[in-house]
Amino acid sequence: MSWLSELKVEKILTDGDLDGVLCGAILLRAFPDAKVKFGHPGALKDGMLDYWIDSSTAICDLPYHPSCGLSIDHHLSNKPSENEWPANRIWGSSPSAARVAANLFKDRIDLSDLESALYWTDKLDSGDITRNEYLSDEPMVWIGRCLGVSEGVALRVLELFTEGYSIVDIVSDVLVSDAISTRKTENEILAREIEGRVEIIDRMAIVKMNDLGMRSNGYAITAFAGDDCDACMIIHGSLDGSFDNGLDYPVSASFYTNSFLHKNGGLFDLTKLATRFDVDGGGHRDACGCRIKPLENGLPVERRIEQHDIEQNISEWLKMWNARIVDDDDVLM
Repeated sequence: MSWLSELKVEKILTDGDLDGVLCGAILLRAFPDAKVKFGHPGALKDGMLDYWIDSSTAICDLPYHPSCGLSIDHHLSNKPSENEWPANRIWGSSPSAARVAANLFKDRIDLSDLESALYWTDKLDSGDITRNEYLSDEPMVWIGRCLGVSEGVALRVLELFTEGYSIVDIVSDVLVSDAISTRKTENEILAREIEGRVEIIDRMAIVKMNDLGMRSNGYAITAFAGDDCDACMIIHGSLDGSFDNGLDYPVSASFYTNSFLHKNGGLFDLTKLATRFDVDGGGHRDACGCRIKPLENGLPVERRIEQHDIEQNISEWLKMWNARIVDDDDVLM
């Protein structure tokens, strides 16, 4: 790893969720003069972030880019093959990308104050969290839930973690506490939307939130559905959305195992759904996502996405879900 001590990182590109923010904070401690930018996996794969990526760029919790100087990730779908694993591509089978980054830099910088933050990030990103913990007032849970309010909030949290502020101090920060209050108010509205939109088919909870101007994670859906679902499918984004239009992303789907029910992994590899039509889809077996694709007779075609394509994608995914073969040894409640 001698190359790491010689690495010059001037830019950090990271995901805007809790894992990406904490991973970015660790990188910023190691390279304090670097500039930070948040990115979306789809935008990166579409080439929209190429202008930001060169040998001085570290990419965290996002797909690998061949022009970057350092890549840190843990998503199974982004695991490199043995014959395409350059030294600067750091991939680990860890519950979070932040944990991969911490393991990489723990002997070079002091990360002892981040132990609790890493613990909760591992739990939240890997699905190793109970329903009661998710619905509690645990500060790290709410830090994670408030990050989507704005990039300014995510950047503020990243900077506070970088500077060594405690979790208590971070949730007390004016910008962060306001974002948490906003999220708690929105959570009541979101809960009503979920209740009115959720449909459970063959123990798959489906919630169509596209063109609603709201987003939800899998925890909120599975916490609502409880033991009635084994997994959930969330449709979000907008038919007219784009990656360069704030939070109004292209219409997409996210898939999550009900980790409150299945503590040791779900009944089905959900990446099979995420990669069925979108070659850039993926993530983890129990948490992944993809773009909705235009379909004709069950096959992707090149044209503008339309409303009926959403229903067609869902229909095809349900066929795969319904046809799943479940080994009794995999059914872990």
